[in-house]
Amino acid sequence: MSIYSFTNRKANGQEVNLGSYEGKVLLIANTASECGLTPQYKELQELHEKYGDQGLVVLGFPCNQFGGQEPGTSAEAEAFCSINYGVTFPIFEKVDVKGEDADPLFRYLTEQTGGEITWNFAKFLVDRQGRVVKLIEPPVKPLEIAPDIEKLLAE
Repeated sequence: MSIYSFTNRKANGQEVNLGSYEGKVLLIANTASECGLTPQYKELQELHEKYGDQGLVVLGFPCNQFGGQEPGTSAEAEAFCSINYGVTFPIFEKVDVKGEDADPLFRYLTEQTGGEITWNFAKFLVDRQGRVVKLIEPPVKPLEIAPDIEKLLAE
């Protein structure tokens, strides 16, 4: 089992096999549109723009599990990100990220880090070989992990 074994749907319903990102550095976040941390979308987009050409791929997964802060549809979440934060990185269908109905990808991510997702905007870094390197807690702003991203991109 590896990160490349998973297939998820984008907000538009298109299936994406994560194997299509093999050789890339991934930054995977569970997101929400009505959270105090929602402005992190701006910094996620900045990372996407700054490092995308070097091999970083940011993936957003809307989630309504924490405070009901993503109440709309997946398409509404994607539109919100685009309109309010200029997001152009992939936004996927809404998922549960913990508990009995957790999406298999997020089960895998938490198992690999030994961590737990405690709120919206938990972020996972995955290296070019598909290894889950770390779980970054929600309050940590995306730009604060730029040095970690740069290190992985250089490998």
